[in-house]
Formats: sequence, structure tokens, C-alpha cells
Amino acid sequence: MKYRTLGGSGIQVSEFTLGAMMLGAWGTADHGEAVRIVHTALDAGINTVDTADMYSLGESEEIVGKALKGRRDDVVLATKFHNPMGEDPNRRGNSRRWIAQAVEDSLRRLDTDWIDLYQVHRPDPETDLEETLSALSDLVRAGKIRAYGTSAFPASELVEAQWTAERRGLVRPRGEQPPYSILARGIEREVLPVARKYGVGVITWSPLSGGWLSGRYGGPDGADPRTSRRGNTGMVDSLFDMNLPGNRAKLDAVTELKKVAAEAGVSLPTLATAFVRSHPAVTSVIMGPRTMEHLEGMLEGVDVRLDPAILDRIDEVVPPGTDIARDVTFYEPPALTDASLRRRR
Repeated sequence: MKYRTLGGSGIQVSEFTLGAMMLGAWGTADHGEAVRIVHTALDAGINTVDTADMYSLGESEEIVGKALKGRRDDVVLATKFHNPMGEDPNRRGNSRRWIAQAVEDSLRRLDTDWIDLYQVHRPDPETDLEETLSALSDLVRAGKIRAYGTSAFPASELVEAQWTAERRGLVRPRGEQPPYSILARGIEREVLPVARKYGVGVITWSPLSGGWLSGRYGGPDGADPRTSRRGNTGMVDSLFDMNLPGNRAKLDAVTELKKVAAEAGVSLPTLATAFVRSHPAVTSVIMGPRTMEHLEGMLEGVDVRLDPAILDRIDEVVPPGTDIARDVTFYEPPALTDASLRRRR
């Protein structure tokens, strides 16, 4: 396992991050098995664990807290806030009021005195960015968090956050967590260059593009994507709706990428994660196993490096900066979702 510096923070993180979204009711309901998954990842050299308050409504954080008993000092622990944690409209978002409560809730569930990387799970158009950064800076100075970052922020807001922090004398954000895969390369245009320019570490998620690059689909022996377990979850039905041209294009690309993986002598999932790690702006790649078998399969590719010829072949299938069909990010800017902002009165 190799380690890289998270932006300009000086914090060393493993090239792979253990994502804990599937630990708990959303995936591995057996806490004992979930703890064993965390321990196996740590024993393999992974030193970074990423979770969020919303994952199984706090259960994921509780499991991670159990798993880190006696090992906390050796782990870079990351969690997130923003999404609703109850019916109360103030138990969500990026306000100082909610941040002050959310961090205490996460510290309690994680059974720790500090969080290494506290991340804003999504932008909040209802809250002034300075309000959010000021509250997070106070948490750094209080020692409750070591650094903070963002997730799924567009390049413009990453720049605004850096500018706001500098002008107001606040602590700078040190991390960004965007989706990134061979099939969703849009962040190569602006987000990754901006992150490099401002010394922001990048911990990516969804390297298998919501399961498309799992190896189950594409080619003569591939399964029908519509039969996926995720195809029946109302929130992500569109990921596998083969009536959508983008999804048909994804299936064509996956079929070609299987050939590229065969040329490289690796599985498609290994090709996918190695591709993401090959970008110089990427610090670490989140892998979120649901079972021990999933984790062991992911760990098989930790030492794989792709040579330039294979990367060129990938570029032929999916050109740099291209999103074949946008992955689910669960965030759209108001400029797209609010018709009054794009239609002259």
C-alpha cells in the first residue's frame, strides 16, 4: 500500500480509502462482520476510513467507532455532514447552527475526541459559504477536527471557498470528494485542475460507476444491467434504464473496456480503480465493500499500475473529460433545478 499527502495538509493517506457507506442497515447489517471488514482493510495497509452521519442514519459511524477501538491513533478518520438527520428542517444543511450539533453527534457515534477530515457532503445554496467555512475553521481551532473538505462541489465553488478563506482569514479547505470513473471523466476538465492549483487533496468515489464497471455487464456473457440489485431502488432506477441513450452508450463502452482489461491482464474492476489512481490530482480512491469477499477482490488490485499504452486505449474508448452519462451525484446546482433562475420574467 502506498501513501500520498492530502493536498497541503501534510496528512498522509493510503491510496485506497475504506468507504463505510455499506456498513450497517444499508449493507452489512451484522456489526461483527462489519468490524471484521474494517480490521481487514486496516491490516492490509489502508489507513483512511470514510463515512458520513447519514449512512444508515448514524449506524455506519457507530460501527466505525467500534472497529477503531485501540487503533484510532493510526487511522485518518473522515466523515461528512449536510444531509437530513431528522424531520426538523434545522437538522440538515451547512449552517453554523447545524454544524455545531452535527459534529458533536458524529464524535459521539464515532466514540472519538477528534475527526481528521470533516467534509461538507454537498453544497447548500441556502447558506452563505463564509458562514460554513467560519464554523469549520472554529472547529479546527478548537481541536475537534484536524482539517475539513467538501464533496461534489463544482470547480467554481472550490475556487470561491479558497478565495473566501484567504480574504476572511479562515482555515482553507484541504479536501474534495467527487465521483470519478472511466465512464464519468467530466471532473478532469476543471475540478481536478483546480484542486491541484490550490493544494486540495482529492478522495474520489464511485470508481466502478455505480456498478457498471464491476465486470457483470457488457460483452456476450454479461448480465442485463436492469436485473442489478440497484436497478430496483427508486432513487437510482435511471442508472440502468436501457431506454436511455446514455446507458446504452455505457454498455457499449463497458464491452470495449473489458477487452482493454484483458489486454492489461487484469479484471475490469482492477482496471477501473487503477485508472482513477493514475491521475496525478487524485490522492485516494474510496472503495466501499458490502462483504468481505468484495473487499478481498478490491485489495487484489492495490499494486496494479497501468502503462501508458493501456491508458491510451482507455482514452480511445472514453475521451478525457467526457461523461458518457452522468453518474448520480444527488446534487444539481440551483441554476438547473430552479426554472426562475434560467427563464427571464
